[in-house]
Amino acid sequence: MNYYVVIPAHNEAQHIALTLESLVKQSVLPTKVVVVNDNSTDKTETIVNSFIDKYNWISIVNNSSEAKHLPGSKVILAFNKGLETLDQNFDIIVKADADLIFPENYFETIINHFQTDTQIGMAGGFCYIEKNGEWILENLTDKDHIRGALKAYRKECFEQIGGLRTAMGWDTVDELLCKFYNWKVKTDETLQVKHLKPTGANYNKASRYKQGEAFYTLGYGFWITAIASLKLALRKGKPFLFIDYIKGFWKAKSNKKQLLVTDEQAKFIRNYRWKKMKEKILN
Repeated sequence: MNYYVVIPAHNEAQHIALTLESLVKQSVLPTKVVVVNDNSTDKTETIVNSFIDKYNWISIVNNSSEAKHLPGSKVILAFNKGLETLDQNFDIIVKADADLIFPENYFETIINHFQTDTQIGMAGGFCYIEKNGEWILENLTDKDHIRGALKAYRKECFEQIGGLRTAMGWDTVDELLCKFYNWKVKTDETLQVKHLKPTGANYNKASRYKQGEAFYTLGYGFWITAIASLKLALRKGKPFLFIDYIKGFWKAKSNKKQLLVTDEQAKFIRNYRWKKMKEKILN
């Protein structure tokens, strides 16, 4: 199976070489890798070009966007810019961050999952961060969720869900739509990926309000949003983030912000979320 990798990168000179080095060492190499240099002001472009000189399957696209970092929209706009430069001769499309170190068998294992079960629409491993000299699980989500940093999609699934949404919550709505269309989401705990920059390191207060807005645009409704907000705030070790998330939800609701999903999909998502919560309580 051919897999293409798209890597949005904004000022990643400190990490991008390690990410690309881990890709060129894969036991099954990518057919194409495109790095989207998203308005970087450091040496990101120079470093990527040094890899392009050695590997003709790596390319770069320069993209001009706002320097301001808001989770979701900026990174997916950059991803889409890279996607536009690729042909359709792939079986798997991968969205990867520019601050990851993949184990050498990562994509061989991902391909094996897709080949073993044709109903798998998405697959991924887990992010680990360095703390006190040890690499520990970056425990921000449930084990059945694939982090936005390392998403691999079967081409047919990617097309059916309509690609990736340019909004915060894109890496949740993709999985929910995957389930809506009866695809499976596969996570593999044996695939431990080093995440060099912890999630949310660049987020400001406006970004935190965006999380609540994201819950609204996913069609969660208030009570599911409240539960999800509390859970996420506690996982981040910052309980007061709960207030920011709820404020963001009500702001989006009062502004009648457009949902990322249809009414039918929103109903499915709410039912699915309640079902998962009940299962956890009963178990």
